[in-house]
Amino acid sequence: MELAARTGTTVELSAGDELVVTNTHGRQVVDTWALSAEKPTRFLSAPHTWMHHGRLTIRVGDSLMDNTRRPLLSMIEDSSPGDHDMLIPSCDLARYRQLGVEGYHDNCHDNFFEALAAAGVEAPQFVPQPLNLFMRVPITPDGAFSIDSPLARPADHVRLAALEDVVVVLSACPQDLAPTNGVGRTPTGVAYEVIGRRA
Repeated sequence: MELAARTGTTVELSAGDELVVTNTHGRQVVDTWALSAEKPTRFLSAPHTWMHHGRLTIRVGDSLMDNTRRPLLSMIEDSSPGDHDMLIPSCDLARYRQLGVEGYHDNCHDNFFEALAAAGVEAPQFVPQPLNLFMRVPITPDGAFSIDSPLARPADHVRLAALEDVVVVLSACPQDLAPTNGVGRTPTGVAYEVIGRRA
C-alpha cells in the first residue's frame, strides 16, 4: 500500500503481524506511533524505551515500550543505515510559524489526530513522541544535536512485529523547510505492507 507524501494513516496489527515500511524514494522520514488496540491510553513511549535499553537509539532486536513499560512492537529487520530518531517531536503549526509560514501547512501533529479519527480510534489528548523512522539526528559528545539529511536509500525498509494487538499511525513527514527529508526538502510518499494479518 502507498502512503502519499504529507499524509497520515492508521494500520491495525494483530499480535504476531509484521509491518514493513519502505522508503520508496529514499530520504523520507516517517513519523510512527503505536497504541494498544485494547486500551489506546497505552502508547509507544520514547523515554520508557530509552530506559529499557539504556540508550537513546533503537536497533534490530529491540522492543518498543509503552508508557506502562510493556512492549508493543519489536524491530526485527532494518535495511537502512539505522538512523531512527526518538528525540524530535512531530512537526505542528507552531513549528511552521517559527519557520515563517503564515497559512496552513500539512503537519504530522494533525496527521496523527486525523488518521485516528478516520479509523474511529480514541486518541490521547496530546501527541506522544513519535518514532521518526529514517530521521537522522546526530548527537555530539557535549549533548548538542542537529537535523541532517537522511541517509536512507530508495527501497530501504524497516520491519516491525506487533507483540500485541496495536494500532500504528504513520505520517509521511511534510517538512519542506528544513533538511529533515533531504537537502532537496521535497517530501515523498512511502510504502507499507502488513504480513501475517489474521482473517
